[in-house]
Amino acid sequence: MCQLFISADDSLWSSKTKSLRIQGVVTSIRLEVFFWDILEELSFRDQMTVNQLITKLYLESLDADHDIGNFTSFLRVCCSRYLSLIADGDLSRETRLRLEKVDAKNIIEREALRKHQRSALFIDSEGNLSIN
Repeated sequence: MCQLFISADDSLWSSKTKSLRIQGVVTSIRLEVFFWDILEELSFRDQMTVNQLITKLYLESLDADHDIGNFTSFLRVCCSRYLSLIADGDLSRETRLRLEKVDAKNIIEREALRKHQRSALFIDSEGNLSIN
């Protein structure tokens, strides 16, 4: 199992810092190259630059009253959820369908149901976590 990860291109986990301007304030974001690649794919899908995508995510997070004290973690989770939703069949890597056009409410409901079903697999009859 470990060779699947250890033998991967080691540049994927090297960090890269990019500077951008959000609401007139210059900021830097440091992420692994792997996550920058996913953000590039996400921005391509919705026909914007990576900086525009990051700014949009930041502003929409503020509008939703999210605590974005660790914005880089939020970006990593966004990328990971995107790949997870593809793996689960809720999204396609088809780049012609913009993410702003998907039925987010329905996808989030299915995701929550799957999370509950997966959790149930690891709970024994007495409600204890059954993974050793």
